[in-house]
Amino acid sequence: MTASPARRRVLLAAPRGYCAGVDRAVIAVEKALEQYGAPVYVRHEIVHNKYVVQTLEKKGAIFVERTEEVPPGNIVMFSAHGVAPVVHEEAARGQLATIDATCPLVTKVHKEAVRFAGEDYDILLIGHEGHEEVIGTSGEAPDHIQLVDGPGDVAKVEVRDPSKVVWLSQTTLSVDETMETVDALKEKFPQLISPPSDDICYATQNRQLAVKQMGAEAELVIVVGSRNSSNSKRLVEVAKLAGARASYLVDFASEIDETWLEGVSTVGVTSGASVPEVLVEEVLAFLAERGYGDVELVKAADEHITFSLPKELRRDLREEAAALVAARGGSGAEGSRAASGE
Repeated sequence: MTASPARRRVLLAAPRGYCAGVDRAVIAVEKALEQYGAPVYVRHEIVHNKYVVQTLEKKGAIFVERTEEVPPGNIVMFSAHGVAPVVHEEAARGQLATIDATCPLVTKVHKEAVRFAGEDYDILLIGHEGHEEVIGTSGEAPDHIQLVDGPGDVAKVEVRDPSKVVWLSQTTLSVDETMETVDALKEKFPQLISPPSDDICYATQNRQLAVKQMGAEAELVIVVGSRNSSNSKRLVEVAKLAGARASYLVDFASEIDETWLEGVSTVGVTSGASVPEVLVEEVLAFLAERGYGDVELVKAADEHITFSLPKELRRDLREEAAALVAARGGSGAEGSRAASGE
């Protein structure tokens, strides 16, 4: 698959873009706006993507950073990154109706933190300080969790009982760097326990694997994603480690510097897990106009995972569908099908 000097091509990563958790969260905001009308308040950006946030704002979503910013009696939705229990308490005090759009894979990590804290383990949470997901997970068991930001943090980690230590991780990290941190922790704490299943989500792993495969051939890798997106930034790092001469993160095709293409025959293109496909299509069109019209798919995995909508939305949609069917003199089965979208 080595390209000749005259041949310009694009290696397009698969899978790329929306993961199941992001798709669920974005649809949840759209369904909430349809069901309840604007505004629907969302605590923190529903997902870390500028285009998605701007699009939802135009439809009537209002994004806030603090629960106290939401007027009493309104609906507030929690983002895909999850929140700490204290945020649920704030919402209750503010008389707010809540919709929890936390990714189920993040919720899994929260439950693990609660379980291990209940068994009095020291929990070493591998993640980036200040990231919304890390803040939410840490809030589940603040007295038991220590943040480990990478291998360089391991030396300063102290625990009460080396036989009761477990590691958990942020779901959007670099797989390789996380395992490097885990190896360093195991060297210091040989009895370190791993979580029941890998905390780094399937979508993060699959997107990194595809970038590794194309990074060995692409001189340049363009990652579509926002600068506050952890998983998108990790893709840039993975591309460079895989052998790409350069890798850049862009929100839009208009941000691509044409000098990046000088002397480049093969361009890799991928996108973070919170990026809609329309933004990738714009990048491909930009490249095609500059002679990179030959697109080859680099497929690392098939993805067929979907998550159901938040339970609060499912309940209200079912009730509305049942009321509509009753008004028409129909059966309950029809209402169930209507609420589920069948």
